[in-house]
Amino acid sequence: MFSHDIIKKRIIVIGANGMLGQRIIHFYSGKENIQLLGCSVEPSPCFNNVDYKSCDISKREAIKDIILDFYPDYIINAAAFTNVDLCETEREKAWKINVKGVEYLAEASRIIDAHLVTISTDYVFDGSKGPYDERAKPNPLGYYGRTKLASENVLKISGTYYTILRTNVLYGIANSHPDFVRWVFNSMKEGKHIRIVTDQINNPTYIDDLVQAIDKVLGFRKYGIYNIGGREFISRYDFSIRVADFFNLDKSLITPIITEELKQAAKRPLRSGLITIKAESEFGFKPTPINETLEIMKKELLQ
Repeated sequence: MFSHDIIKKRIIVIGANGMLGQRIIHFYSGKENIQLLGCSVEPSPCFNNVDYKSCDISKREAIKDIILDFYPDYIINAAAFTNVDLCETEREKAWKINVKGVEYLAEASRIIDAHLVTISTDYVFDGSKGPYDERAKPNPLGYYGRTKLASENVLKISGTYYTILRTNVLYGIANSHPDFVRWVFNSMKEGKHIRIVTDQINNPTYIDDLVQAIDKVLGFRKYGIYNIGGREFISRYDFSIRVADFFNLDKSLITPIITEELKQAAKRPLRSGLITIKAESEFGFKPTPINETLEIMKKELLQ
């Protein structure tokens, strides 16, 4: 998106060691006229040949010092406390990372007029009337969703240039804990029986589609809220069946259940998913069909 520019664009990726952060780093490290800095709470990076600093976004002065020293044009926040059930019991930690962290990033970005992009979720909705567009009224069921909605509201009043990208069921290849597809694949390859819910409906988001959307947002200077998700609305159970069919795995290992049977600490939005027409019309977002994404993932999963 920026290869035509003479002056280098300076980009900080917060949460660079996470699944999304790694894919963002991979994407931009191959681009011309980009000066890149990865930041994560871990002391060392999961990637090579890119500048890296350890940082904790819940520490106001530390993150401010890093941002003002690097002086980025763009800040991409891929850091979050995303364990939905732990958010119910570790509320202080969740608030510090998901809300205060975004507040501190916004404060620093406002000082230098940087464009801040952060990732939100369909968990800001209650899942009673999905799929949702950007104008739908949020009503989070659990504390994770509450923190993500609070972070959106922080940005709205921050006075900085911001973009919020809401997404759901992120999957793809990265050097991180397994996403849904890899967990299903690995479990079934090992002959394990897995229980998958039939009553949670989403449009799973391929991770590189989200990276492409971030790049388009920066390139076209789009601000506000945008939904990013896949083209196909599907239950978690049907998604796992698609994975099993694609890789010729034994579908009898998959037991259909409903969410209530899992007895999870946090309530989940059931009839959810995100309508992406706004992103498609305003900056040409094009989600990749599920079978094509599985074909892309196939080489690494079958190694």
